[in-house]
Amino acid sequence: MKLIFAGPSLQGMNAQIAPDIELRPPAAKGDIRRAVEEGANVIGLVDGYFETTAAVWHKEILHGLSVGVRMFGAASIGALRAAECAAFGMKGIGAIYEAYSNGGVEDDAEVALLHAPRELDYAPLSEPLVNVRATIDRLHHAGLVDDRQTHALIEAASSIFYKERTWKTILAGASLSPDDRSRIGELVQAFRVDQKALDAAALVRAVELADDQRAVQAPGWDFSHTSYFDMLATQR
Repeated sequence: MKLIFAGPSLQGMNAQIAPDIELRPPAAKGDIRRAVEEGANVIGLVDGYFETTAAVWHKEILHGLSVGVRMFGAASIGALRAAECAAFGMKGIGAIYEAYSNGGVEDDAEVALLHAPRELDYAPLSEPLVNVRATIDRLHHAGLVDDRQTHALIEAASSIFYKERTWKTILAGASLSPDDRSRIGELVQAFRVDQKALDAAALVRAVELADDQRAVQAPGWDFSHTSYFDMLATQR
């Protein structure tokens, strides 16, 4: 069995997912352990909850890896957990994972966003910093914004609470002239980069290509059960 935990990062892309892959809502604490117990052989972690409920534990990821489950992470909390668990065999995918892995990005809040509920297909309602950085990098490398404008935009975006961060609030808060705000706003509409969606799509492809069976080779480290982890099995 193959499955992917995703929400806003894969919004609108359900039709692109192969029929042998089960798409589940963003993961919370205990969801990966339950998936492993249900027989999952391949798990892709993209999105996960972190504020209204406890986030996915590293321990449940390590448990899955210890029994041969192939684990992939990208785009959001998946990229963060993959960077943290790479030494144990979790495979990170995409630019956001690489940024966390090499230290270019450190804050968990870089991937946070506000989104609609499941009934509205988890539509994003705010802009995560990783997408802001990717978009501004694209404009800067193309010579469409200069160093001063780049700094002003990043500074403004970083100062806005993740639930309130949109390109409208970023441009309004940036130290730019009215003409610059208008021009850059048009450029963003034309050249916006949704890095989370790009990385999530790459994870989908990796899960599609992965063998639907657990690895038989021992991971080279021992998984240590703890009382807290064992208690996780009784929490639903």
